[in-house]
Amino acid sequence: MSATNPQPGPYDPNQYGTPQPPAQPPQYPGANAGYPAAPPVHPGATGMPMQQSNGLGTAALVCGIIGLVCGITYFLWVFAIILGILAIIFGSIGKGKASRGEANNGGSATAGLVCGIIGMVVPMIYLMALDAALDSIF
Repeated sequence: MSATNPQPGPYDPNQYGTPQPPAQPPQYPGANAGYPAAPPVHPGATGMPMQQSNGLGTAALVCGIIGLVCGITYFLWVFAIILGILAIIFGSIGKGKASRGEANNGGSATAGLVCGIIGMVVPMIYLMALDAALDSIF
């Protein structure tokens, strides 16, 4: 090592040269008219990810299960039909959201849809059997 030409150290500020300032966009008269500048946009940066909306699939599953239980219990058949209709509506909308990627519980929506259909069919079978039994008596 000679004193006239020292080797640069790992933290020598002159080792890589001077950094260039970033390019400035052209300024137009009245362009910023008292408004603050927009924050810088970083390349490759994306916005916040879209939040999943799983409420309709979950509501379809809950309405379908309760409607199925009410459908099996004969004297609650009115609730079974109402909850079955709601489960079918919520399940179809939830499946549509899951297919578009807005929700990630397509299985719950499908299960709610199926439980809602079965929960509506079982009381109808009961009512048809009751009607047939009453027709045979009278």
